[in-house]
Amino acid sequence: MKKTLLLFIVLGLFTACDDTTLDDQKDYTAVLENTVNNVIIRTYKDLDDKTATLVAALTALENNRTIAALEVARSAWREARRPWEQSEGFLFGPVDQQGIDPSIDSWPVNEVDLNAVLASPNTLTKSYIDGLEGTLKGFHTIEFLLFGTSGNKAISDFNNRQFEYLRACAESLKGATAQLYHAWQPAGENFGQTVREAGKNGNTVYLSQKSALQEFIDGLITITDEVANGKINDPLTNADVTLEESRFSANSKADFADNIRSVSHIYNGGLNNVAAGISLSDLVKTRDAALDAKIKQQIAEAIAAIEAIPGSFTTAIFQQKSAVQLAQTKVRDLQLTLEAALKPLFDTF
Repeated sequence: MKKTLLLFIVLGLFTACDDTTLDDQKDYTAVLENTVNNVIIRTYKDLDDKTATLVAALTALENNRTIAALEVARSAWREARRPWEQSEGFLFGPVDQQGIDPSIDSWPVNEVDLNAVLASPNTLTKSYIDGLEGTLKGFHTIEFLLFGTSGNKAISDFNNRQFEYLRACAESLKGATAQLYHAWQPAGENFGQTVREAGKNGNTVYLSQKSALQEFIDGLITITDEVANGKINDPLTNADVTLEESRFSANSKADFADNIRSVSHIYNGGLNNVAAGISLSDLVKTRDAALDAKIKQQIAEAIAAIEAIPGSFTTAIFQQKSAVQLAQTKVRDLQLTLEAALKPLFDTF
């Protein structure tokens, strides 16, 4: 069914009823299906595909230890990082229930134990890395070994064990992203169907469609809070770069912007500003068009302010504090709107 027809049906439902009659018995299937199919599952597939590319790049680096291969591997790390950060607006379901998150994104790296493993005689394989603590695997362990503490690690700074660890660690990461994608997709465990069929008989996770929509909203609030009051605030207010996530790769600003893009994707019902179907935005627009416009504007302003921070985030917390503070304010403004206006609005649905 085309989006325009679905939108007509949804708008018809709202215009046919007085606001006070809206309740959780309305049919929001189109929103749930679009969000699951065209945002969540597509993002996890992109993450899994790009992690496969990272494995290939680190395998190539192990076999061909050149500056060119190193730069390809670093670029592959950044590309794989992007869909993960763009998934942080919906960290619910299998990523949480199956404990997948720590295998992908534990931080900070346990450098002491990592060095002990590297110095050990243990054979570095995917299954061995799979059995380690989260702080010894995933994106940030790969980042630490690939970029070095100052972000300028040279080929001559690597040893054989580090190349082996990087390849095995990437294979372990790929296993985690494949597990996550499998958990959501129809050909796998199909958690997506649990969300799409929220409110139907036998669904013990989401007893109503409204509860699934509220899960979406809570995810957006959680990530804006984390960006504003954790990821940006902690290193800024403590003037401590060790509190900055993704500092080895100088990827922090990209992380923050992609976190806010995850808000945009869920809210607007599609990736990269391309709506694929009926969205939360369409629902809000029928009830409060001004609020819908405000949320979209605040999303855009938050991303723009983050990306406008001069230089790296590491240097900016000392030399460009006003720009960092402006970005923090823009994210907090968005967080406040989601908490104080969007969530209460959906509570009335």
